[in-house]
Amino acid sequence: MSFIPFSISLLPKIEFGSGVLHKVPALAASCGKRVLLVTGGQSLRASRHWEILLAGLRRQGLSWESMQVTGEPSPQLVDDAVQQFKNAKIEVVVGIGGGSVLDAAKAVAGLLKPGNSVMDYLEGVGPELPYVGPATPFIAVPTTAGTGSEATKNAVLSVQGKHGFKKSFRDEQLVARHAVVDPDLLDTCPPELIAANGMDALTQLLESYVSTRANPFTDALAISGLSAVRDSLLPWFEGQGDQTEARARMAYASLLSGITLAQAGLGSVHGLASPLGAFYPIPHGVVCGTLVSEATRMNIDAMEAREPANPALKKYAQAGRLFRGRTHLDDIGARVFLVHTLSQWSGQLKLPRLSQYGVTEAELDHVVAHCRGSSMQTNPVVLTDAEVKALLLKRI
Repeated sequence: MSFIPFSISLLPKIEFGSGVLHKVPALAASCGKRVLLVTGGQSLRASRHWEILLAGLRRQGLSWESMQVTGEPSPQLVDDAVQQFKNAKIEVVVGIGGGSVLDAAKAVAGLLKPGNSVMDYLEGVGPELPYVGPATPFIAVPTTAGTGSEATKNAVLSVQGKHGFKKSFRDEQLVARHAVVDPDLLDTCPPELIAANGMDALTQLLESYVSTRANPFTDALAISGLSAVRDSLLPWFEGQGDQTEARARMAYASLLSGITLAQAGLGSVHGLASPLGAFYPIPHGVVCGTLVSEATRMNIDAMEAREPANPALKKYAQAGRLFRGRTHLDDIGARVFLVHTLSQWSGQLKLPRLSQYGVTEAELDHVVAHCRGSSMQTNPVVLTDAEVKALLLKRI
């Protein structure tokens, strides 16, 4: 292990475990008396967890406003929410939902006090003004296991369509003050959400592990998270074995994936997820799950051909041995097994191909032309446009 210099950016205070949802009201009360609750559509509000949360807020003497986020959040949604609530004397924002909900809540919390448009700060699409804050305190409570948004400084927003975009508003002031990760909140996740989000977490862990910015700290977390995914994603999806344990392991893996991506960056899958998610109605986790095997294969092939000494090759082999459960497997065999496993899992988890969302071969050049964002910059090898297009073709 090479202990090169590295730095770790701000992380939230983390509460993890069954039942920790009950801590949210007191955590909110430590920030103030006026709460903005940001949730998804209906599933949380129809569950037992919602009344438990509201009862706790009442006991703490808190008052609240609420908003709902359905689908992936847009800059307009954030701006509208800021205008609606900027004079409501909100002292703390609680986001409780999937990655889209947490990203929206994060952005709203960042702008309630400044009051200006999020378009002022989005990377690559606006003036990219420096964010000076101040941000309203934010508490992140994930109800899915995949994005790890509770641990990042990124609020990912999108405008969908041929000329759309998917970009981040990011600053350390946006990091949640508290991340409350309660695996019990995952008990209503349907199989298709388990599959897509689980493969998102897996992809984030694997890409951050082989990233050019990886370090021993993030490597340790990535390996721990990948082990949890290995042992729990398929059993949870298939309803086999101890479901409580499977949910806890995936909640843990998702949290770690958020930490590692925030510290080390990602790779080609997420580079492609940005334009694909902007130009087509493809859920982010589906993009990850359907592309990760071919993107991994392409990275390995490119490094074996051009950069055989690239340290990411050994890391891919280590990941293959982790999934195989055999430490004596040689590097080439381990990498082959890794790619095979990722491909097999995409099938078992019923991840659809890109063509099911309207992606055609004729439009791939447009996708490739818009994939060179921040995630692609930390891919372990520089892929040519032809290589990127080839891996997309495999999943049409």
